[in-house]
Amino acid sequence: MTERPGSALTAPLRSALTLAVLGVLLLLMLVWGWSSATAPLPGSEEDQRVCEPFTVVAGERLDSSQVEVSILNAGNREGLAGEVMDGFVERGFRQGSSGNAPTGTEVAKVQIWAADRRDPAVELVRSALPQPAPVVDTEINAPGVVVVVGNDFGELRQGRTSITARQDGSACAP
Repeated sequence: MTERPGSALTAPLRSALTLAVLGVLLLLMLVWGWSSATAPLPGSEEDQRVCEPFTVVAGERLDSSQVEVSILNAGNREGLAGEVMDGFVERGFRQGSSGNAPTGTEVAKVQIWAADRRDPAVELVRSALPQPAPVVDTEINAPGVVVVVGNDFGELRQGRTSITARQDGSACAP
C-alpha cells in the first residue's frame, strides 16, 4: 500500500492515533457506567430520606408529601410494618423508618405515637387509618408521625391527601 502524496500521517501513526482515541472513549464509558451503576435509584429509600423540617402555620395547607410516616409492628405478623408503609407511600406520604415496636409494646389494632393529637400531620395520617386510631403521647426515636400496628390491624382507608392546619404543627419539606 502506498501513501498518497501530501499525507502527513503514515499508516502506523494513524493506527496508533485511532487506538489512543478509542482507548480514551472506552475509559470515559467505563467511568460513566460505574458511576451510573453505583448511584442510588430514583425514588429509593436513600433518595426519599432527605427531609427538611419546617413549621406549618394555622391556616396553611399541608399535603401528604410533606408528612413523613414511620411504622412499628407491635404484633407477630411478619412484614406488617412494610405492608402498611407501602400503603402510606402509595397515598403520597414520605417514607420514614419501619420495623418492630419496642419489646413489651401491646397494641391490638393501631395507635399513633405523638405528643399532640391536633398536630396537622397527625390528623392527616389519622385520616388514612381505620377508626378508632388513638393518639398516645409516647417517646419514640423515629422520624415523622409514628404509627404502631398490631395483629388485628386491617387495612388503610383512602384518607385525605391534604388538610388545612387548624393549629401550628410540624412537617417535612422534600
